Parts: sequence; C-alpha cells; structure tokens
Amino acid sequence: MKVYRTDEIRNVVLLGHGGCGKTSLAEAMAYVSGAVNRMGKVTDGNTISDFDKEEQKREFSISTALIPIEWEKAKINVLDTPGYFDFVGEVEEAVSAADAAVIVVSGKAGVEVGTEKAWELCDKYSLPRMIYVTEMDVDDASFRQVVEDLTEKYGKVIAPHFSPIREDEKLTGYVNIIKNAGRRYTGIGKREECEIPDYCMEYVESYREKLLEAVAETSEEFMERYFAGEEFSVEEIRAAMRTEVMDGSIVPVAMGSNIQAQGVANLLSDIVRFFPSPDWRECAGVNLKTNEIYEANYDFAKAKSAYVFKTMVDPFIGKYSFVKVCSGVLKGEDVLYNTSSESDEKLGKIYTMIGNKPVEVSELFAGDIGAIAKLGNTKTGDTLSAKTMPLLFGKTEYSKPYTYMKYVTANKGDEDKVSQALQKMMAEDITLKAVNDSENRQTLLYGMGDQHLEIAVSKLAERYKCAVTLETPKVAFRETIRKNSDVDTKYKKQSGGHGQYGHVKMKFASSGDLETPYIFEETVVGGAVPKNYFPAVEKGLQESVIKGPLAGYPVVGVKATLYDGSYHPVDSSEMAFKTATIQAFKKGFMEAGPVLLEPIASIKVTVPDDYTGDVMGDLNKRRGRVLGMNPVSGGYQVIEADIPMTGLFGYCTTLRSMTGGRGNYEYAFARYEQAPSDVQEAEIAKRAAEE
Repeated sequence: MKVYRTDEIRNVVLLGHGGCGKTSLAEAMAYVSGAVNRMGKVTDGNTISDFDKEEQKREFSISTALIPIEWEKAKINVLDTPGYFDFVGEVEEAVSAADAAVIVVSGKAGVEVGTEKAWELCDKYSLPRMIYVTEMDVDDASFRQVVEDLTEKYGKVIAPHFSPIREDEKLTGYVNIIKNAGRRYTGIGKREECEIPDYCMEYVESYREKLLEAVAETSEEFMERYFAGEEFSVEEIRAAMRTEVMDGSIVPVAMGSNIQAQGVANLLSDIVRFFPSPDWRECAGVNLKTNEIYEANYDFAKAKSAYVFKTMVDPFIGKYSFVKVCSGVLKGEDVLYNTSSESDEKLGKIYTMIGNKPVEVSELFAGDIGAIAKLGNTKTGDTLSAKTMPLLFGKTEYSKPYTYMKYVTANKGDEDKVSQALQKMMAEDITLKAVNDSENRQTLLYGMGDQHLEIAVSKLAERYKCAVTLETPKVAFRETIRKNSDVDTKYKKQSGGHGQYGHVKMKFASSGDLETPYIFEETVVGGAVPKNYFPAVEKGLQESVIKGPLAGYPVVGVKATLYDGSYHPVDSSEMAFKTATIQAFKKGFMEAGPVLLEPIASIKVTVPDDYTGDVMGDLNKRRGRVLGMNPVSGGYQVIEADIPMTGLFGYCTTLRSMTGGRGNYEYAFARYEQAPSDVQEAEIAKRAAEE
C-alpha cells in the first residue's frame, strides 16, 4: 500500500447496534474499492474483520478490526467495531482513534438502542457523523421510517441526501438529492442516469427542501439567494455540507444494500468529500521535559509521536500495537521512547493491518493508523515519542467492568498457564480483569457482562488450551458480636516432664469499630497473669479473628479484656496461654450474640425516565434500599440505592433486559451491615456443609 499524506487520510469508525450490518458494510467497502476480489459473508465466516474463531462461530464482531481502503486518491482507515454492549471497550478504543463516524442503521430494524449509544459516543468525542441505512434490498425495509424516527429523536440536523428507488420491493436505484437526479444500478458499483419515478417525488422534494434550508444557513449570502428562489450549484451545496458536517450542524443520511454492494461507492465518496482529515482535529499532550502543553495536532512537520490505542495478541502472528501517529512521520527502524514504561522501543517494520493480515508500509504520516509488531514494554494507552522531546498524551477513558464470576481451573496444576493466558487476553481487552481475592481464596474474572465472561472462557479454551469453569463467587461476609460475655478458660495438659498450664478470665464486648478486627485490653492486678504472657494472649486473639467460630469468616468489632487468670511457675508457657485464649475466644464469642455482617454496596443506576418504576421494584426485590433519584440530561434518571453485594449477581443481564439495553450502573463497596436472620442461617448452613 502506498504512503498517504495527512490531508489524504480519513479515519472512520463504523458504529451501530449489534446485527445492523457494520461488518458486511466494511466487507462491501473493501470489495467495491478493489481491496478484495470477492465479498465475504458473516454467515460464511470469511469476512476480513471477523477473523477470530469466536467471531466466526457466533457470527458477530467481538473486537475492532482495521481495514484500510483506497478511494479517490485518499486512504480511508475503516474501524469496524462490535455492536454488542459487552464489548464496549473495543468501541471506545476505536472511537478514540477515529476522526469521524458512520452510524449504521438497519432499514428493517430501524433506530435501536445501539444507534442511540453510537450517537452519544459521537457527542462525547465530538465526532462528525453520517448515517448509513443498510438492508434496503429487504422487503420490509423502510428508509422513510428511519428518517422520520431519526428526525423525531435528533431534530433538524438529520438531512437525507439520497432516497431509494424501489420496484417490486427491490432496491433498483436511488435519487441523488444534491443533484436532484435519478440513478439506476447496472452492476456492482455501477449506475446509469434515469428519470425520478413519480411515487418518489413527494419525499425527494421534502428531503431537498430540508437540505437546501440547511445549506442556506451557512452564510448570509446563501440565505438571501435561498429566499430569492435562486438555485445553488452542486459544488456550492457540497462545500456548504462539508462545513456543516464538520461542525455537526448537519448529519447526512445515505442508504444502500451491503449484500448487493449498492450505495457503497456513494458512501465512500461522501467519506472523502465531507469528513475531515486528521489535521482538522486538535491533539495535545504534555512535554515531560518542560511540563508545557505540546500541540501535536497531527502535524507531520513536528517531532515524531504516536499514541497506542489498541493491542492485538494472536498466538500465531504475535503481538501488534495499533498506533495513531500524533505528529511527525514514523519510519521503520525508528527508535522511540515510551514515556509510560520509561524505556526505548525499536520499531522495526511498520504495518497497516487488513483485518489480521499485516501489510508492510515504509512510513506513516501524522494522523495515519498502523501497527508495530513485538514492542516489549508497550501496552494500550502508552505514548511513544522522540527521547529528546518525551511526550505524554491523555489516556482514553474506558468503561469499568462490574460483572464478575469466580473461575476455577479444570485441571490441577494449570493455574500458571491460565494466569499467563489471561495476562495476554487482558493486554488485548482493556475491560477484562482477573483479580485474586485472597481473603475468600478465589480468583475472580471481571467483564462488561455475562456474555463477555463466557466468551473469555471460550477463548481460553480455544486459543490457549486452558479449561476453566465459571462459578458464583463467595461473598466476603464478616462476623461480630452484639452482646457481652465473660469466660473463664483453663488449658491444662500433663505428660511426663513439663506440663502445659494457662488460665485466663476474659470479657468480650462489641467495640463498635467494624474496620478493626479486635481491640485488646488487660486489667490484671496483682500479677495473676505475668506481663510476659500478655503478648501470647494477644497472639491467640490474632489467630482467632482470622476465621470466626460462627461460619469461618473474619471477625471484626470485638473488644477483648483480660482481667484475671493464674499461672504455674514451671508448667506455664506462651503456647499454653495462646491456646487458652483461643479456647476462651471461641466460647466467649458464641455466648455474646454472634451475628453475620454482609457487605453493602452503594449503587447508581442510570435509566431513562420510563423505566424508573421497574428498576426500583427490582432493586427492592434484591433487598436494596432506594435512597433517591436525580434527573440528568437526555431524559435519564440516576437512581441511588444501597444493596447487599449478594443482590448484584446477574444484575447486568436483568437491567439490560428490563431497559432494552439503555440502563447502566456502577457501584462501590460502602460498609458492612447485619444480615437478616434467614440470610445468616442459610450462609451458616452452607459453610457447615462445605467444611
């Protein structure tokens, strides 16, 4: 592939709901542009972007794929993203590297939750956008309905600049609203002029009126000409549209069929025509030498710098770091400095990736996207720059994973193998986390949802030959006491020679401090227990609180007072007093009204207004206490509640199904509270059975 200058590059992300046709659109783009000579299908598992075995098996995208396309003397870096919410980390990576977005909408399914989320992401990253309606070759697809729904949702910015011509429920051509002319499809990427059918005229006229109104608003001169009834030339309309697409005041709507590759050539031309090159966008970092802001702004004349926005780890082709060049021109054999790991990295060869196929390029200009193999100390989010000017660019914000399960290796001794495989998977997927929970002696796997975790397990088995199973994790309960007790314990053992003798009288009460396991006090008078045995008594307490007598959970909030006892001048020892204390603790704890405490989380659930009743009802079912609601922009409410950690299992799936995928949540551990008696009884019985 030839080298392209910054102004010839377009970085475009494909966004939309799962199953709306993003991957087949990317495939059609590659085919129409001549990048491939036959078009793959998602159902056949032979598309460029769904190269992973899991993607082929499930027939949907799991990770972002890069497909560079050459069209009209420009290079379009197409980033094909997953549509399912469990893989939002991949989408966030792609959006951080893109300069514009094509939101794909199915003409059959219409505007879906994924469409709304895509729009929100574009707003968050200030991306110019275009909407492309697919499946126009399907019987019950309706371009008009999609346009109406989009206009109702997003207002006057929606501006269709194509309209379908359909005959016998089939897409046979289109009307170019800008040129006010009809075109009939004659072959792949080919068309000829035709008359605009009468049945299309009503919509064509309303779409054109809308478009010209938007164009007129770009300048006073245009506004005067518009009111005077003058016509705008095609060039004037396109120039005005480019300005308005760039600043987001107009969102063009195009359409076509991915399977027939109809409308795709128009879309590629629109991307080159209306979308910005990278140097139109700002990009700033910090110069670590001077602590000043450095404006890279995708200027190829400045010092070399690049941001690593994604990592791909493949067992067969190795590790590739995907970079967007922020300034300068990257060349093979360059040596750059990684400011995050404080190490030098020799680039070796530079590639552009076509799916998972690396294609070598001699250099990458500022704004271009490429991949570098085998960077040892570089991970997603790192900055590479010249050592003379060490730069640091802000890291992309990723969604935090809140769904977790305990994972267990199927074969004993596979723990290290699984751990190494997970490290590679976490390098690739920023929203997957493996956490060692030493307190409950379990390892946890965190992800964006149940499907995310299930696919991670499937990848472990398929790629790395590691079998693990997912189980419901143990919750970290605590034990404490609510009453007081007074115990007298003697440990006495006599065998030939020295015996063992330790005698303690202790009081146990609640300390009221649930952060601290125990408080130890001694009020012994007259040397009944010599001072040199006090540390042994405390050691006995230390060991006792690790595993409580009630259900084997750690103990908190106990105050233990040693007030009396006795000793034997020959037989007493530290060991004897420690053992006497352990026995005293068990007895005293069980006599002082022992209870189980459960962990409580503070949860914030963000949902559209319409769903607040259902969500609050479900939180109550999970023993949650709703504390209040706060309205936020876009017709959403944030419901704040306290909920036991046990009530969070499976919450992600329930919330999505209840809100059609629109709701999301976050939580943090808040405190411990006494568990209801039925929960305590069930937990104690369960632990007894395990023991």
